[in-house]
Amino acid sequence: MAQSMQDQWAQWLLHRRFGDDAERLNAALAILSTWRDQILRNAMLAPGEVMLDVGCGDGLIAFGALDRVGEQGKIIFSDISQDLLDYCQVLVHQMGVLHRCQFLRASADDFSALESTSVDVVTNRSVLIYVKAKQQAFHEFFRVLKQGGRLSIFEPINRFCYPEPPHLFDGYDVTSIEALAQKVRAVYERIHPLERSPMVDFDERDLLTFAEKAGFAEIHLDLQIEIKQPQPINDADDTQKPRWETYVRTAGNPLEPTLEEAMAQVLTPHETEQFTIYLRPLVETNQRRKREALAYLWAVKH
Repeated sequence: MAQSMQDQWAQWLLHRRFGDDAERLNAALAILSTWRDQILRNAMLAPGEVMLDVGCGDGLIAFGALDRVGEQGKIIFSDISQDLLDYCQVLVHQMGVLHRCQFLRASADDFSALESTSVDVVTNRSVLIYVKAKQQAFHEFFRVLKQGGRLSIFEPINRFCYPEPPHLFDGYDVTSIEALAQKVRAVYERIHPLERSPMVDFDERDLLTFAEKAGFAEIHLDLQIEIKQPQPINDADDTQKPRWETYVRTAGNPLEPTLEEAMAQVLTPHETEQFTIYLRPLVETNQRRKREALAYLWAVKH
């Protein structure tokens, strides 16, 4: 499917989140597979079970679960993007497992197409950050689960590091060009206003509250926080150098422009040149300060 014909969710998942850079894709997949494996461990899948993967995207979790549920089990691929469901369905057909899969176009807060107590496990990864009605989503997760069913989710806690202090831009120290950085930052802040963006309107305590209010009596949460100072890369080590071209053509999520697009919106050509001259060496020598918070939540419906 041509990229220009895909919806914003498919464009991002299949192209824009990696800047169409195969090396960046492979590096990211190593991290994503770690998250997937932990989500599936927490889900405690057994052969013959039915799993609903909410916001399946390109199928990372769903495909990882196929062997765990076995020939008698079933995976329900669910997403709001028909393009991504079509993409997954092509892969499922190629794998010869179509008889073990179902495809459902639905938002995370409305699974009215599914009967109550009809699935054994519900999973998702980085889905609730796009959902305003998070409590309703948890109610739906609880409703469709059978007694003894499990919920296993993963969400970044963006509130931990957003907004950044004025002297930082994506973890890079931009003190010398703070005024230019603020112009670019404003593009993203308009998309994700602190007071009402679903990406930043919750933290790990809210996830626990949502789950408990939905009816889950057994709830577990693992919060992982990482703060790392820059680890500069030697200029001679080309294999480890981040590529500026990839960096500026990568979008952080489906709702955002790439840095290249954001600069074009608010900077003059001269300002873009200034911004690039300053930031590019910091990117290519890995001068980024990392602050990240991730939450795994799993729960049982008794």
